[in-house]
Amino acid sequence: MTITPDSVQKLLRSEELSDRLRAVNQLRQLDRRNAFRLVQIPIKDSNPRVRYAAVSQLDTLGWENLKKSLDILRDRLLNDSEVDVQAAAADCLGALQLKEALKDLEQTYHNTSEWLLQMSIIAALGEMADSRAFNLLEEALKSEVDLVKTAAISSLGELGDLRAVPLLSHYAKDPDWQIRYRVVQALNRLGSPEALAILQTMTNDEVEQIAQEARNCLPIA
Repeated sequence: MTITPDSVQKLLRSEELSDRLRAVNQLRQLDRRNAFRLVQIPIKDSNPRVRYAAVSQLDTLGWENLKKSLDILRDRLLNDSEVDVQAAAADCLGALQLKEALKDLEQTYHNTSEWLLQMSIIAALGEMADSRAFNLLEEALKSEVDLVKTAAISSLGELGDLRAVPLLSHYAKDPDWQIRYRVVQALNRLGSPEALAILQTMTNDEVEQIAQEARNCLPIA
């Protein structure tokens, strides 16, 4: 059966959940203009699974109309009743580098206790690479949730702000090897003499994977 904008739209308006989920998946087979137009229907669906699937597609479809995408994603971030949908909205705001939503992301981070949403926000800030996010990323480094802390380390590397180097130095000997591994990657991105000096010390890490990664990041003598 040929998939067309009309056939997808009909499924999106079906009373059957399975039809609506299938339709959201079929959006991937349409041209971006029609897919973007139609994805706005399931984004307001009563079922959170449908909303999540639809919002998640805006990381690519959103390029069709960034202004409209900003409005949609900001609304889902601030107003959706499901944390998974909010997290997907944060992910897409980062992927589309919609820096206008920075204040909304900061507000939501402080207003939620959901680690998934906090982690998505922190990761999105790294993708945006906006130095205004530095203070929030510094705050997230102190999170009691390791996944949020790890995301903050990565985002500080992506941000490229050298103020992060002394902050990251404190985690070069963290008990969690996964955090130390992310520190190596972040310091490599930052690339300052101070960052390279820390990487040199990490070539002696007890975990060979980390030590090797640190060695790979250093210039060949």
